Amino acid sequence: MALPRIKIAKDKAELIQKLIDHKSGTGPFQTYADVVAFAASLGFKYQKRVPLQEISNSEPAPISLEVFISRGYDWAIKLIAISETQQLQTLANCDRDIEAERIQIFEEYANGGLEKLKDELRGAVDYTERLLLILSAERFQEELIEEEFDLSRFL
Repeated sequence: MALPRIKIAKDKAELIQKLIDHKSGTGPFQTYADVVAFAASLGFKYQKRVPLQEISNSEPAPISLEVFISRGYDWAIKLIAISETQQLQTLANCDRDIEAERIQIFEEYANGGLEKLKDELRGAVDYTERLLLILSAERFQEELIEEEFDLSRFL
């Protein structure tokens, strides 16, 4: 029994290839699965779930779920799906329909995350540096405490 494949939108294929950068070996990610898992996490964080329109059949082609499992991303797929559906049966491994739903949720969040990355990386020369800046900004982001505007400070 072949495992399902994680599909990638055709309009995001070039971005994924740039994030890998096989030629010079300086890309921030090692595999397509790494990029997709990061993008899905980013898409989920920003609640950006975008359905896939046209699927990329060339480079990168749909990626076997086995690759994600071998890299430990199967838990990310399950966590995103259960957070989205709020149903425990989403974790069931024996039901093909549930697995297909989990994969679809993951693919759509990855697509949304790739859209966000595309916007954030626009005009960047070094994607690694820009990604580090994005991650640092998130890490050190201070929570803004909303307080009433106090005019007495100006008296």
